[in-house]
Amino acid sequence: MTTNSTLSKAALRRFTLMLSGEDALDDEGDISCPIQGLPHERFLLGEKAPLAPVLLLGQSKQNINPTEWIACLQPVHLHATRDHLILMGQNQIDLTAEESTQLLKAALPFIEEDFQGNILFENRHYWFIPAGPFASLASYSVDQAHGRNIDWWMPRDTNEEGIAKRWRKLQNEIQMLWHIGPVNEEREQRGMPSINSLWISGIGKLNDVQTPSALKESQRIIGQHPILSGLARLLALPQETQINEKNLGGSFAWIDQPQLAWPQLSKALQDKSLDEVLIIDFPNGKKRERILTAKDLNKKSWAFWKKPEVLTWKEITQA
Repeated sequence: MTTNSTLSKAALRRFTLMLSGEDALDDEGDISCPIQGLPHERFLLGEKAPLAPVLLLGQSKQNINPTEWIACLQPVHLHATRDHLILMGQNQIDLTAEESTQLLKAALPFIEEDFQGNILFENRHYWFIPAGPFASLASYSVDQAHGRNIDWWMPRDTNEEGIAKRWRKLQNEIQMLWHIGPVNEEREQRGMPSINSLWISGIGKLNDVQTPSALKESQRIIGQHPILSGLARLLALPQETQINEKNLGGSFAWIDQPQLAWPQLSKALQDKSLDEVLIIDFPNGKKRERILTAKDLNKKSWAFWKKPEVLTWKEITQA
């Protein structure tokens, strides 16, 4: 683990707000295969986007070998349309902890045989295991692939042929096993979507994580996403779930509804409790950084006699 770097005076008086990004190209784009990781995932973790070891670090208390390749497995629902399958996000399937445990227990012999290793940690949404023979797979997170045709987002071979085919064979075996299992029988009776597949993603090792300076220069991390929990532990930084007006300076935030924080942040700039707000977003999939100070808040107007109006969040994000 790394320790937090010496903070500059500017960083101490700065609030950094990162927004989620979306892929610039979808499956109809002019590229041969999708880029691993959403724009904000690559910004936080580096271009290799080693999500699995960071998520494991944040979910568990165990020490992790920084050179070991880790994979993340997630029970999911694939929704069938007329001509393809769509991956549903985990917030749409309402999987319980007990169901997750039962599903893992049934699939465990198949998983550990093919991965040639044991499960490192499991909870309701995530199961982690050394990637073993699947370490070379290019994989895509549920956050990146959900709601889309999975043909485009299935794991792919990189430097070794046949690994993706080997994964699909294991995936199919588990799909058949779960199809006749008691978990899905009970879910069907409750009118819930079946848990009909296993998703692999985030394959990587901690040594491949490359955190940005905006994060390393922070005093605290704000937000609830599991990635932040892992980064907070990796960087030895405190993590808070909500913005605290007493601790704005030196904070790095990634929150669900950033627009709700803007009145508080703009007031802090006007009151001089903050010198600047750094906004990081990803228009068209490309990183953009903008620093706002108190003098940048007011809309420009020729009517000098009118009271200046503060820029709205919509105006800032659409600029």
